[in-house]
Amino acid sequence: MVKSSSHIVAVVIFFLAATLIASASQPSVYRVTDYGARADPKTDSTSALSDAWRKACSDPRPSVVYVPHGRFHVRNLGFEGPCRSKDILVRIDGTLVAPSDYSVIGNAKNWILFHDVDGVRISGGILDGQGTELWSCKLDGRKDCPTGAMVSFASFPLNVEIDGLTSINSQKFHIGVTSCQNVNLRDITVAALGTSPNTDGIHIEKSTFVSVLNSTISTGDDCISMGPGARNVWIERVACGPGHGISIGSLGWKFQEPGVQNVTVKRVHFTETTNGLRIKTWARRSLGFVRNVLFHHVVFDGVKNPILIDQNYCPGGRNCPRQASGIKVNGIRYKSIRGTSRSKVAVRFECSKSNPCAGITMHDVKLTYVGGGRGEEATATCANARGTSSGFVMPVVRYS
Repeated sequence: MVKSSSHIVAVVIFFLAATLIASASQPSVYRVTDYGARADPKTDSTSALSDAWRKACSDPRPSVVYVPHGRFHVRNLGFEGPCRSKDILVRIDGTLVAPSDYSVIGNAKNWILFHDVDGVRISGGILDGQGTELWSCKLDGRKDCPTGAMVSFASFPLNVEIDGLTSINSQKFHIGVTSCQNVNLRDITVAALGTSPNTDGIHIEKSTFVSVLNSTISTGDDCISMGPGARNVWIERVACGPGHGISIGSLGWKFQEPGVQNVTVKRVHFTETTNGLRIKTWARRSLGFVRNVLFHHVVFDGVKNPILIDQNYCPGGRNCPRQASGIKVNGIRYKSIRGTSRSKVAVRFECSKSNPCAGITMHDVKLTYVGGGRGEEATATCANARGTSSGFVMPVVRYS
């Protein structure tokens, strides 16, 4: 049977429309090699990545900035928004490498900066900060060392997803999250020597609804640190060590300072870290606070200070002699905690004389001392802290 011409026209129109819809739904792909990036140590690929980003940012359709396999050397990179698209994927199959000469980016604060972006996803890849020479400069006590640069998400990034990213040997913090909302980090790997100075794995401040999941962090400073204004933070299934543990603080350097609240740290394993779960505040006047924090299902393996609240932080006795911390610590819960301490004092609550800690609760906590002789048990010290214990709690905490 011969079909009518109108039927044939309708079929053609249908397939054309379907083709147009399918093509419109495909993301635009901007390969950095198309803009001059080369995976060799002689080529500076900074401009190529910047050009690919600008193209993706100005495209109203979903877009991909693609970095293929290989080592691409870049200086300071700024991924600036706002963008027309709210769906940009930065897909990294290779490695971005910072300059080997730390002075090139060392005073810039940020090596890679995502600023004022919405709906950006970063997937895969390795970021090599090449920070070892700067660490040596600092460890040698030289006065001319730059502060160091880091990877930063700062000033209004919204709805950011970071998945499968590896950061190694950063000059300073590996990943900083500042003034952001709704940032999710998953399957992150951070690797630096345990002696590397000021190389926090992930630092969060002035940000809300931030999660860190399924990640492994080995570094010379805090695995994860939370500064003023960190709110609604969820940390789960993280392996930490070496490093200084997971820290809230230091807080209270400024008198007018936003507080930290609604933090959950869950299913975390600490291995031979300096600290475990730490809250640290300067011994200075401040209007800041820490409240509503839950530490749940945590395991310590040879940790020096498993549980610590230190409100007398005043290194060198400068800028805070004979003062008491103004930070109000309230509603800190420790639940289902297990493990071993390398120090006899496994729990230290050293709170402010003028603002004692309140609302501390400990439930089902068992910490043992592994550094002493036979029969030596872990102990706890408590000053200016008020709380309750329930279930089996060892060492015994005598609140004051």
